[in-house]
Order: sequence, then structure tokens, then C-alpha cells
Amino acid sequence: MYMKDVTVQNKVGLHARPATFFIQKANEYKASVWVEKEERRVNAKSLLGVLSLGIIGGTNIKIIADGSDEEAAVNALVDLVDSGFEE
Repeated sequence: MYMKDVTVQNKVGLHARPATFFIQKANEYKASVWVEKEERRVNAKSLLGVLSLGIIGGTNIKIIADGSDEEAAVNALVDLVDSGFEE
């Protein structure tokens, strides 16, 4: 299992469009991937799950993966969040 904390950079957070990019990136990996906000953890490959967290700009989240490509998955998602989803 591999995990990293990251702060959401874009102002509106993970609303529909950036959440879709996030999920698409998570689905590129075989590892199981989760995103955690406070004590709530959801499947990072589920749009409804990610949207249900209500992640806004400036929120700290944890990205967690478990599987053969877990480090690559977490690092790619952290890079995506750090980029601000190019908004």
C-alpha cells in the first residue's frame, strides 16, 4: 500500500470536470485506488464516490493505492491534483 497527501490547488475543487479527469487517470492503473478526505474514504475510480466527498479548493486529501502499480498510480494522481487540472 502506498499513499500521499496533497492539497487541491484549483479554486472550485473536484467538481464534475476535474473529477472526471481524476477518475480517468485512476482507471489507467491496475491498483485499487482510494481518495480520503478527513475520515471518509471512497473509490477513486467512482465518479459518484469522488463527488460525494465535496472536495473544494484548498482541501487536503490523501490518495491511497494498493496493487502492482500503486506508486505510479498515486504519483500520477498527485501530479494531476498539483497541476490544478489545468484550469
